[in-house]
Amino acid sequence: MAIASAGPRPGDLPEGLGRLPGPCSITAARYDDSPVGPYRELAVGQPAHLGARPGLCITTMVVTSVDSRLGGRVNWGFPKELGTLAWLDEGDDRVLRWEERSISVRATPAGPPLPVLLPLCALQRRADGLVSVRGHARGRGRLARVEITVPADDPLVGLAGHHRGLLIAGLRLVVSPARRPVGLTATLRAPLRAPEPALTWAPQGHHTLTGD
Repeated sequence: MAIASAGPRPGDLPEGLGRLPGPCSITAARYDDSPVGPYRELAVGQPAHLGARPGLCITTMVVTSVDSRLGGRVNWGFPKELGTLAWLDEGDDRVLRWEERSISVRATPAGPPLPVLLPLCALQRRADGLVSVRGHARGRGRLARVEITVPADDPLVGLAGHHRGLLIAGLRLVVSPARRPVGLTATLRAPLRAPEPALTWAPQGHHTLTGD
């Protein structure tokens, strides 16, 4: 997985969320094992808030798995779409390319590997309303130089360029069920799934994804 910070903002937030200052996040990931099997993913997140609650709203997300798309939308409100993502290992570099839009993310490590633990706090809109999504990722992280290439006529062109980032190997990602946000807390009353088409797998408690 490669993570980088970049700006400016690439698009609108869902209704009910406000913008916060700060750079966007770009995540390129390859999951070798997950509840829906192996797949690749590219995501763009924007700083957002719901009242006094800060978080990150994922506004662009493309995956290579039909089941991942369904699960992400129904369980957590992630705007996943299907696409062709090519993952390349070029020496120490890791490259993810979104073929349909000719967008690429290249991460070049620039430091020694160290244990990392990253929190996840996302604010998303599901079919049944706004939800809060929490989790964490852990693995062996290395500081990295990240180069993002985007065509000039693409809505994400503002993210193009060189950025500071993190390259994580041995990734373990845990995502908790979505909850309804209320002020600075979250209720336990949100259903596990929004009223959308059934999934091919049923979530129980936490969900774990692993990959490099």
